[in-house]
Amino acid sequence: MSKVDLKQLFNGLQNQMSAQLNTNREFINHPGSKGDALENAWIEWLREYLPNRYCVDKAIVIDHEGNTSQQMDIVIYDNWFTPFIFKQNGFYYIPAEGVYAIFEVKPDIQGNVGDKSYIEYAGEKIESVRMLKREAASFINGGIKFSARPLTKIVGGILCSTSSFARENNNTIEKHLRALENLKSIDLGCIADYGSFYIDYHPDEEITIGGQDAYLEFYSKREFNKIKFSHANHSFVTFYMQLTRYLQQAIGTIPAINLNAYLKNIGEEVDEQI
Repeated sequence: MSKVDLKQLFNGLQNQMSAQLNTNREFINHPGSKGDALENAWIEWLREYLPNRYCVDKAIVIDHEGNTSQQMDIVIYDNWFTPFIFKQNGFYYIPAEGVYAIFEVKPDIQGNVGDKSYIEYAGEKIESVRMLKREAASFINGGIKFSARPLTKIVGGILCSTSSFARENNNTIEKHLRALENLKSIDLGCIADYGSFYIDYHPDEEITIGGQDAYLEFYSKREFNKIKFSHANHSFVTFYMQLTRYLQQAIGTIPAINLNAYLKNIGEEVDEQI
């Protein structure tokens, strides 16, 4: 039986992913700031490598009560089981039930927005999505009706080009990440020339019961355990693999959206019996 050198294949994928991001960042024409171009580069990168079932856009997330998140640099969302996405004045408004993951994009992991570090700022934006109300509905699979599934985690992270922190000083990055609690907590990130990372939390099991209250309780009890960094030359591959693992094996499919929860805002409803 012949064999292939997996290490060589992964190195090739890393180089390909790096070239894709650098090309997008260098040549995307955008009338806004360099920050907008960087966000677009990451969006195009994720669209290139994630399976087609996932949509990727800059967006605002909304809930059935009309509450909104801050504008998110990157939202990974469902466009199959979530049948409506609002687009108004150039902005996407995505129902919270359809969201898989959200990311803040910065040029450097080190930096500040006002009196907040980039990491703290990212945590606050992630919180603005996670705190929105989601209402799941029952669904049909294989001709059998199932009760509404528990609300899933919403993965939160940060994407950067570089780190001005010294390579041997992971403790500084960890200190900032460890300070984020509850709905602000970050799950993973990628620093292109430094390495990717993920955070192990306790408890680490999935949410298995209840709706919004159980979901909020889960995050309130979640505690930072440890952080794992990849090597710099594996940053894209390890980030991609970790994100894919979260999306496909931890979340799977998002809960079915309760359409009537949204329609009641205009005094209408759909027939839930067929």
